Parts: sequence; C-alpha cells; structure tokens
Amino acid sequence: MGAIRKRKIAKLETKYVQQQEIAGIAETRKRKRLFRRLAIFFVFASVISVLMVSTFISQISALEQKQSERKKLEQQMAGLEKKEQILKEEIIKLNDDEYIAKLARSEYFLSKKGEIIIKLPEGKKETTSQ
Repeated sequence: MGAIRKRKIAKLETKYVQQQEIAGIAETRKRKRLFRRLAIFFVFASVISVLMVSTFISQISALEQKQSERKKLEQQMAGLEKKEQILKEEIIKLNDDEYIAKLARSEYFLSKKGEIIIKLPEGKKETTSQ
C-alpha cells in the first residue's frame, strides 16, 4: 500500500526544493565526515591511552623490583657493617699480647712449660636416661 501512495505523490521541482535537497545532502556529508573524524580521534586517543597505561604499569613493576632489590642490599649492607665492626674489634684484640697467647693456646694447642692441654669436644652434652 505504501508503494501505491508513492506513485501518486508528485514531486515539486522548484529552486527552493532543489536547494533544500542540496543542503540535506551537504548536511549528511558533513555528518559522515564528522563521524569519521570522531572515530579516527577516538582510535588515536585509545591507542595513546593504552600505550600510556602499559608504560605506567611497566614503570610500576620496575619500581617495585628496584625497591625489593634495595631492601635486600640494605640488609646485606647491615650484615657487612656488623661484620666490619667485629673485624675491627678483632684487630684491636690482636694487638694485645695476652689475647694472642690465649688464642695460640686454645687454637694451636701451644702450652707453657709444665702445662698439659686437654681439649674436650664442644657441643655434645651427655644425658643420662633413667
């Protein structure tokens, strides 16, 4: 029924109608161009956003890795500082003649005249079972 009605309607061919049709066509072209420009803009914006987010995430992971490495190195440094302090104390002790004599007697089994050295095993404790 719609096809029959279209045949019966006559179209006016005036300058005004032609101008309106041209304006309508120009408007649709403008809209198509606008949509294309917006689509391209959003594609570029989304690509840039994805790149920024991926860069941000990679920087965060690198930062976390470096922070954990820093903590490990700080712990290692603290241990080395303790070891350095112990070694400095050992140097001071080694300058003392009495300490050297005591060390020689205990480690190398050196003795004074008439002295007998007996070394007992360390760490073993005898337990009696009843």
